[in-house]
Amino acid sequence: MIRVVLADDHILVREGIRTLLALVDDIVLVGEAGDGEQSLRVVSETRPDVLLLDMRMPKGDGAFVVSELARRGMLPPTLILTTFDDDEAALKVVKAGARGFLLKDVTLDRLVAAVRALAAGETVLDPILVARAQCALEAKSPPDGGADALELTPREREVLRLLADGHSNREIAKALFVAEGTVKNHVSNILTKMGVRDRTRAALKAAEWL
Repeated sequence: MIRVVLADDHILVREGIRTLLALVDDIVLVGEAGDGEQSLRVVSETRPDVLLLDMRMPKGDGAFVVSELARRGMLPPTLILTTFDDDEAALKVVKAGARGFLLKDVTLDRLVAAVRALAAGETVLDPILVARAQCALEAKSPPDGGADALELTPREREVLRLLADGHSNREIAKALFVAEGTVKNHVSNILTKMGVRDRTRAALKAAEWL
């Protein structure tokens, strides 16, 4: 079972997500919170596998909660849920340590898939951000040199596009008809060239080129 904590200041939103998650056999809601301070307390008490976190709440927004949990060494894989199509907010919270970002109009299937992906150690980005990242990679003259300045090879660009779309190394290897070890090498090279620590930051770095 994937143990989930839901933090959102809107009671109706929490009730809706709670009802939806109750329909899923392998996910159990172990705690809820209505503000930032309560989120810290509930996560500390329950130690969930995944945290579903509202972007904007009283007594500490999503960025505050993620940063504080990370500082305490208690940050679970965190999926930010928001009604705001706010790239800057997404970048800020993911840089702070969140593993994903989705808008609240997401379908149940997409939400469940995202929870399972985060529990498995993967990253989930809203398709809007993914599209922006892909546009940045394909642009002829990205600001400040962008991808061109990094001298990514054509294959590395393909890997980065698939990585930004949330695919695992195994899925990328299958899509490109190469060995999984080859993909790991490409990912390592991409992270080094981009100067980032992990896959999430690599995907979001491309969005910053816009």
